Amino acid sequence: MRVVIAEDSALLRDGLAQLLQLRGVEVAAAVGDADALLSAVAEHRPDAAVVDIRLPPTQTDEGIRAAVRLRADHPGTGVLIFSQYVETTYAAQLLGTHPGGVGYLLKERVVDIGEFVDALERIAAGGTALDPEVVAQLFGASRRATALDALTPREREVLALMAEGRTNHAIAASFTVSERAVEKHIANIFAKLGLPPSETENRRVLAVLRYLETTG
Repeated sequence: MRVVIAEDSALLRDGLAQLLQLRGVEVAAAVGDADALLSAVAEHRPDAAVVDIRLPPTQTDEGIRAAVRLRADHPGTGVLIFSQYVETTYAAQLLGTHPGGVGYLLKERVVDIGEFVDALERIAAGGTALDPEVVAQLFGASRRATALDALTPREREVLALMAEGRTNHAIAASFTVSERAVEKHIANIFAKLGLPPSETENRRVLAVLRYLETTG
């Protein structure tokens, strides 16, 4: 797996690059601003990019705005937002426009480099990896009643774990139930959200997007 890192802190940028390389990840470039990120992705065509939200010159939202542009210009490159902050507006845009191959993790909550690499691999493969706190804040921003109201508390819990990128096996382990029980919950979620089987759409991703919807 080949990645590009965009992080304005030289210490964190170099440290993350070294940790990833020790795990067998090729770091094609490690840069400190949004323009350099876009140039590096165009040059190296990485499997994924790790992007901080706040980059020079204003240290506000340059990183996540660059991530939105990156996904539009290079849809084959996954994007992992890696930040101390939750930025709901652009995050919702990023997830809503390009649901697959996107993740959002909070720096202070990542304690295992192995889990971080696993998240990167899921994103590079077109999946998602979302911190529960990010999910909570994005969902909390929604003010419109939706079909989600029809879900039972357990179905909401299952959907929240799906939004974190958990597999059925991992969800089953969290609740100490069988995978078949989880599959039944997920089938109920799909039915209540009006998501019939489709060969062209990923129902799991669409269900997560319903969960993360913030417009209203």
